[in-house]
This record gives sequence, C-alpha cells and structure tokens, in this order.
Amino acid sequence: MVCLAGTLPGQLLTELGRPVNVSVIRPPQDAGAGLDAAARSLAEASRRMSPFVLVAADPLAGLATAWQAMWDVAQGTAGAAAFEQQAAEVLAAWRGRRFELPDYYLVVAEGGSGEDPAAGPGFHLGPLRAARPRRVSAVLATGGPQDAARIRQALRELPHGPWWPPLTEVIDTARGFYAGGLTEGAGSLAAPGPA
Repeated sequence: MVCLAGTLPGQLLTELGRPVNVSVIRPPQDAGAGLDAAARSLAEASRRMSPFVLVAADPLAGLATAWQAMWDVAQGTAGAAAFEQQAAEVLAAWRGRRFELPDYYLVVAEGGSGEDPAAGPGFHLGPLRAARPRRVSAVLATGGPQDAARIRQALRELPHGPWWPPLTEVIDTARGFYAGGLTEGAGSLAAPGPA
C-alpha cells in the first residue's frame, strides 16, 4: 500500500489505475477531506488484492500542514499550538486503530523540486523521511503525459527497509526537525538537523 502525497489531478489517478496490477483508492465522496477520509481510504485499500494499491488520501496531511505552519515565525506560538492539536488528533485516531501508516509514502512533487527551497523540505521529505528513509520516496511530476510512467517506475524501485516506528516517535522527530536548519545539499535527509 502506497500513499500518494502531493497534488494529484484526477486524470493522473485515472491513468495510474489503468494497469491491472494497480488499484487506486480515492477518498469516499461522502467523507469530505481530512483524517476521516484518509482513514476510510486506507481501510478500503487494505481489502484490495492488487500488487500495488495507491491511496490518494494521507492520514498525516493535516499534521504535515500544521508542521509547516509551526515554523512560520509570524504565527508566534499559535503555529506550535495548532501542530500539537493536530498531533493529538492523529495520535488518538492511530491509537484507536482507525488507521495504520501505509507501507510507503510516494511524494509527487510538482515542477522543479516540489518544495520551497527557502523553507526547506516539507513534512514528508523532512521529518517523516528522517524517521524511515526507505519508506518515503519522491517523484517529479511535470503535469505532462509522462507523470504516470514516472510514478509507476518509482513504484517498481521502492526499497525494502524496516517498518515504521510508533507514530509517537515520528511526531517526536517532527517536533525537533527544523527544515530551515538543514545545510544546503543535505542529501538523503536521513537524519534530522540539530534540535
């Protein structure tokens, strides 16, 4: 099971689901957005028997947004408080067994790098990848017809590695991972910067 993170146009999802060995799970229309939609999508994905099950809903999306906002100095302490609130909601859902993390995250980055170089890497390529480097990969999407082929190639190249640590550890990593503190050319982002 692979969670797709990033901007995912419906046409791209349709193209990804064409091969018989790939199932694409979109959030249920009645679920709205957010954690509930992602949890329901992951539950549906766990029932699929395809070799590749792609989920277009991320249970950590709200946490990722809150993490990025936490480092916005203009927000003051409100950003950190919002992150902690989001972390509490995600942990409660995870502890309540509403979802498990997918096998992999595949970040679909747009344009050049898909990330703001001034802000450093986003949540998925920053603290989440630092927690388990071999469970998070990225692919460049240009908005063209080759995007689906690039994503399929990235799926074939997903590395094996240890399973996720407990989500509490992932969130602890995020608390101390300041993307702007990374040196230029940090490489694999395998370890968080100084806390």
